[in-house]
Amino acid sequence: MPYVNVKVAGKLSKEQKQKIAEGITKVLEEVANKPPESTYIVIEEIDRENWAKGGKLLSDK
Repeated sequence: MPYVNVKVAGKLSKEQKQKIAEGITKVLEEVANKPPESTYIVIEEIDRENWAKGGKLLSDK
């Protein structure tokens, strides 16, 4: 039972989330022989002011 946690900075549309879920599920099925119905995916949208890189908030870039 694969569990995949995807974290992204900012918001995604429902359509983008659907495509991400479909793509990850397909890769796990093709590469790891995991049945789609056993794959769990969580997509976390992190506000850009709550994420930093190189000491700078992404919201300031």
